[in-house]
Amino acid sequence: MIRRALLATVLGLAAVTIVTTGPAQARACRIDYTCVTTFYSDSAHTTVVGEKYEDCAGNASMWGVRSGYLTFDESPC
Repeated sequence: MIRRALLATVLGLAAVTIVTTGPAQARACRIDYTCVTTFYSDSAHTTVVGEKYEDCAGNASMWGVRSGYLTFDESPC
């Protein structure tokens, strides 16, 4: 229980940091969810320029660049 509360606090602080540092950020992934944020070059979502993957354990990886055009998908673990 304490571990989840600590993780939620850390994720919350990370989300605040992300939101305040740049305009093209995705929302935070919820605990016990797998999340994929896909970044596109334009509003038509024709060309993928980057992607962020967050797994159920809270590990995250990213490739490419972030943009203002994105989709966010999440699935429960």
